[in-house]
Amino acid sequence: MKKILYLLFFTAIISSGCKKFLEHQPDDRTQLDSPVKVAELLASAYPHANYITFCEAMSDNAKDKATVSQNDENAFPWKYQDQNKTTYDTPTMYWNSCYQAIAAANEALNAIEKAGNTAEYSASRGEALVARAYAHFMLVTLFAKAYDPATAATDPGIPYVLKPEEVVQGDYQRGTVATVYDQIEKDLLEGLPLIKNGSYRIPRYHFTTFAANAFATRFYLFKRDYPKVVTYANDAYPTATVASNLRPWNSTYAPLGFYELQAIYTNSTEQANVLLAEVNTIWGRNFYTYNYGFESTLLTSVLNTGTNPIGTRLAYITKVFGAQPIYYNIPKFGENFIKETISANYGEPYNTVPLFTVEEVLFNRAEANANLGKNSDVVADLDAFLSKRVVSYSATTHKFTEAKAQAYYSTLSLKDALIQSVLNYKRQEYLFEGMRWFDILRLKIPVVHQSVDGKINITLGPDDPRRMLQLPKEVTAFGLAANPR
Repeated sequence: MKKILYLLFFTAIISSGCKKFLEHQPDDRTQLDSPVKVAELLASAYPHANYITFCEAMSDNAKDKATVSQNDENAFPWKYQDQNKTTYDTPTMYWNSCYQAIAAANEALNAIEKAGNTAEYSASRGEALVARAYAHFMLVTLFAKAYDPATAATDPGIPYVLKPEEVVQGDYQRGTVATVYDQIEKDLLEGLPLIKNGSYRIPRYHFTTFAANAFATRFYLFKRDYPKVVTYANDAYPTATVASNLRPWNSTYAPLGFYELQAIYTNSTEQANVLLAEVNTIWGRNFYTYNYGFESTLLTSVLNTGTNPIGTRLAYITKVFGAQPIYYNIPKFGENFIKETISANYGEPYNTVPLFTVEEVLFNRAEANANLGKNSDVVADLDAFLSKRVVSYSATTHKFTEAKAQAYYSTLSLKDALIQSVLNYKRQEYLFEGMRWFDILRLKIPVVHQSVDGKINITLGPDDPRRMLQLPKEVTAFGLAANPR
């Protein structure tokens, strides 16, 4: 189905398109006249571009290594400059890929509607709705202000596209963050009950009920609807069963070498991976060589002994590779290079990326419960997490407690100490995965970027407009208002 052409004004093809072209099918395989064909199309309803590169660079997980090399996909976001490229790992590529995914979902929904929305299409309809909600959620998160109930009704959002394109240039409006969130919620709540896990050949590349519930926990955490975060997390992985589904860092992963860990981390057989996506990226081959990234001071401040409430470093420290501190990395991503032809020496690089994991469900529930004052539930989740992260874990020595959180964050209230504990462990868990940026956006955490030579000294404050990625130039050329700078 990769040759199906999705036409949106967001993509470069629009500039050379014409109405007559839009009135014809690109080839004879695009007739969506059966449940099987619709289901196959939905493999394209997920973004196949990478957000990790720019999200990690913008976060506090990236410092200046003072190397000679400068790569635009890494340097521009670290300096909070609007990217001028549209290639691998850029915001524009991710924007286009999200709208291509949305177009695929809309084509599927349109075909299902034309077929009478019968029961045999029900599962595909559920997947299409949730996938459409997810792509829009990622867009509004990265290209608009983080949801704030006090300002969401006036903060500019992103266009929410609900139908297939039939004209070269449609009438699109950014709407508001509130209207985008309302439509995301509508799609999510309508789609989730329709999903059938048994309809997928490789479930972890699709929105199963587990993945859709995981997405719901992230959405409602951003929306600050904490009871719903807990509800959807419990529907996915109750506290009593969550530990058995976490990554076994202190057991199965412990003896693995570089390539073994790299192979298992994003494998569909790893039960901690709730939703995976194959993305077109050079992140896996380059991330540890980028000038702005993880290095020795971050190793000390983020991963070492004494950097978390229980005072014991976690198992990740044993899996930090790199001949020199400027190359420190944890091998999470292997590249699948697809040649153009069998004999060609050129092609396209891909990484498999976890979009949702069991760990995120646990962290989201723990943070929500901390906000709800359900401290014992927070302790239960974090202790389950640590039981799979502390080397030679002992329930007597390493058990997470309210007292340990309060002692470590001695200037904070117990509630805030528990929340900071969650964020602390979450940051360690998702090093090199870009997830820290979402917490920075959501909680308005300040970030400081300083160059070694002292020429760059940036403090990204809570309301700095550079927290919002700039809309692509191709989009603003069609009349959408750019984000302020």
